[in-house]
Amino acid sequence: MPSDNNTGRSLREIELEVLEEGREWTRRRLEQRLQEEADRQGGVFPPQREKGSPQAKADDGTANRRRARKTQGVARPRSAR
Repeated sequence: MPSDNNTGRSLREIELEVLEEGREWTRRRLEQRLQEEADRQGGVFPPQREKGSPQAKADDGTANRRRARKTQGVARPRSAR
């Protein structure tokens, strides 16, 4: 049902609004389905690690190394190295 505030809007503006509504609907549906599956399996995903556990510390370091590599910048040609 069209409303008066839609008059004068471009087709692109309407398209963007509808796409955003679709993304939000999809996000909610995904959240619902994932929660149903987590409830069915009887657990929480991702599993919560205990603070200070060796595995948690190792994972933190790995994530930091990956992040650092991403921010190094553009690759230089071999001759400039």
